[in-house]
Amino acid sequence: MSSETTGASYAAAGVDIEAGDRAVELMKEWVKKTKRPEVLGGLGGFAGLFDASALKRYERPLLASATDGVGTKVDLARKMGVYDTIGHDLVGMVVDDLVVCGAEPLFMTDYICVGKVHPERVAAIVKGIAEGCVLAGCALVGGETAEHPGLLGPDDFDVAGAGTGVVEYDQLLGADRIREGDAVIAMASSGLHSNGYSLVRHVVFDRAGMSLGQHVEEFGRTLGEELLEPTKIYSLDCLALTRTAEVHGFSHITGGGLANNLARVIPDHLHATVDRSTWTPGAVFDLVGKAGNVERLELEKTLNMGVGMMAIVPEASVDVALQTLADRGVDAWVAGEILARGDHRDGAELTGDYAK
Repeated sequence: MSSETTGASYAAAGVDIEAGDRAVELMKEWVKKTKRPEVLGGLGGFAGLFDASALKRYERPLLASATDGVGTKVDLARKMGVYDTIGHDLVGMVVDDLVVCGAEPLFMTDYICVGKVHPERVAAIVKGIAEGCVLAGCALVGGETAEHPGLLGPDDFDVAGAGTGVVEYDQLLGADRIREGDAVIAMASSGLHSNGYSLVRHVVFDRAGMSLGQHVEEFGRTLGEELLEPTKIYSLDCLALTRTAEVHGFSHITGGGLANNLARVIPDHLHATVDRSTWTPGAVFDLVGKAGNVERLELEKTLNMGVGMMAIVPEASVDVALQTLADRGVDAWVAGEILARGDHRDGAELTGDYAK
């Protein structure tokens, strides 16, 4: 019988509903690990439910919302066949945007788009997202897995997520709290995190001709293992900091680099300076710069250069802030200060040279 006379079906068009159902069953155990007391019901409903009566303890609760993806880092996960770490990146990108204003992440939803549903692969992605939610203290209340045959190859996928948090109105962090004389505390990144991978991939593969399985002595592991290092999630560390020290602001260092992201939280009349000599960027940043002959300014506009989050605190809070972070295993140091804007045209700048 010719294809013209055979009845069309969803399966014939490339969508496997049974595989999707299998993926949902496999991911349920991981989603369950993220459940908070306020979450009602389980996975499988049309909407995730969160008991908003929990917000009654707030005088004036503000809901914060953020959404993000992980960019072209997903291509490296696909090529390496490693799917259970990319979810950490997704959660980090979302919840650490929320915590910048002082918000506690409450829950997340995810969106996974695939060319073909491989149930175990989808479940591995969700496992990583769930593990990231546990690290962030938030619940994974639902999501969507979409199969797009014909638009994506059978092994292609992408992930995105959205999160909601809450902060008390009078505890909202932002530019209006920052004062001249405040200190800028840097928190070390775990590596590249999830930004700048279009540049990184172009440099290491197209220009340097390196391979994912290539052992790199400076990393003590393969190039692929270094590039897939999950994004560090800072939300619980930042929230702990707000409980032990006076904090005026945070800045999540993502796309656009350190100076540009820091400038986003600096008021117009002030200026932040960050001294490069207070830290040494990890070996991966040096490799990208040298392999691609990338100018320092271009690197700093694209990559985090070893700093994933910054806290702005009054000078009197520096010691307790550093101790709190050290107690939580966060590598942190005073990297700069807040000055009057004066003749400076930008909200933040990097000065000096990186420590060797």
